[in-house]
Amino acid sequence: MNEWMDAESRAERAQELIQEDRLEEAAEELRAAIRINPYNPAWYFNLGLTLEAMEDYIAACEAYESAIELDPEDIESLNCLGINLSRVASYAESLRCFERIESLDPLYEPAYCNRIVTYSELGQHEEAELMFYMARQIRDECPSCLFNIGLSFYTRGLYERAIGCWAETIRIDPDFPGTHSRIADAFWALGELEDARVYYQQAIERDPEDCSLVLDLGEVLMEMGRDSEAENSFRSVLAIEPHNTSASYCLGKLAENQGDYRAALKYYRSVMFQDVDFPGIGLRMAKSFLGRGSRKLAMKYLFAEIDKSHDDPESILEISEILIDTGQVGRAYEILCRFVKVMPSNPVARHNLAVCCFMRGEFDEGIRHCHRAMKLDPESSLALYNMALAHMHKGQVVRARRYIRRAMKLSPGDEKICRLNKHLGTDSLWRRIRFKLGRRRKKQRHISPGR
Repeated sequence: MNEWMDAESRAERAQELIQEDRLEEAAEELRAAIRINPYNPAWYFNLGLTLEAMEDYIAACEAYESAIELDPEDIESLNCLGINLSRVASYAESLRCFERIESLDPLYEPAYCNRIVTYSELGQHEEAELMFYMARQIRDECPSCLFNIGLSFYTRGLYERAIGCWAETIRIDPDFPGTHSRIADAFWALGELEDARVYYQQAIERDPEDCSLVLDLGEVLMEMGRDSEAENSFRSVLAIEPHNTSASYCLGKLAENQGDYRAALKYYRSVMFQDVDFPGIGLRMAKSFLGRGSRKLAMKYLFAEIDKSHDDPESILEISEILIDTGQVGRAYEILCRFVKVMPSNPVARHNLAVCCFMRGEFDEGIRHCHRAMKLDPESSLALYNMALAHMHKGQVVRARRYIRRAMKLSPGDEKICRLNKHLGTDSLWRRIRFKLGRRRKKQRHISPGR
């Protein structure tokens, strides 16, 4: 057998290996064929497809570029190159590929369809929608176009429109990859947890080995309060991937929520052993040690977490609450002051900062932050409660009563609010009696701010 025949044989063998899903071996066979005959653009193209399936997108781009050097008008190679350049965030080069295709064949629909994704990644959503409408002029019912424009809507927070596009995708192609999980993501973002659960389960039925889907389902179930089902989901992930840190972390959170801090620490330690920088793990360790009464160890992990979590709003808020609960109000105040400079419209941060101010005796500043928190979240009965307390401490009982009445309307069954309402009613009565008797001094009552 001469070299040229050997090259052909290797290329054919690569096709057989691809069918058997032995991608690495297939890539090696194609490289061997190319070393013998580097002038066959189809082999570079097939190598690109194989590397793309292996998710080695940079190497796939190089293979497609080699195919295009040999055949500059190969539209399929240009299209695949454009897709993979977008995957590696080379958006300008990606757009040039699709524009080149358009100049070669204006009726090649994927040149418009795939630009939807690229423009969406660039945040140029108007251009993405233009590409969608241009693509539909060529092919009215393209599942890829609908899926891609759905991604654009999802990125902009237009979840209902995204769901509509993806539902149409499923109507045209019931097995279009990733659509069911995307719909589930959108329902989850909307807070419609039951619909999210249903679509995650449908996605898992199509791909039972996808641990990320099972993890998402578990987290939705946990939010729904279906802890035993959530635990089964996380354990099924560990059965497939015994070292999956996300599953162990979620099992730790379940145990923590149930007050089983010993079990929570076991799971969290397992996560730390595998990934000491896992997001939020120090915070969870701190909360679990606090639950077991080990304040010293809790503070060790908490202070280590403060430096790591400065970019995560949720973690910073939780850290500030722990610091307030453990009496380290000054440290919490410093963290929250920095936080509200970056995110001034976060109502929880404003409220927590107000609590810090009240605990430091700085009532005017606390009232200012609490007032801002109420503007951002008018339904916060806790902020109203604390405003009532602050005005009460300042001796402004009429204002305090005004706030506590509003809090009562929002949370009529809250015992703490009911107690303060009753307390203020008694205080107001005594103020009227003392006024009639000519007494100007009154006994102050102390009630701690709520969070």
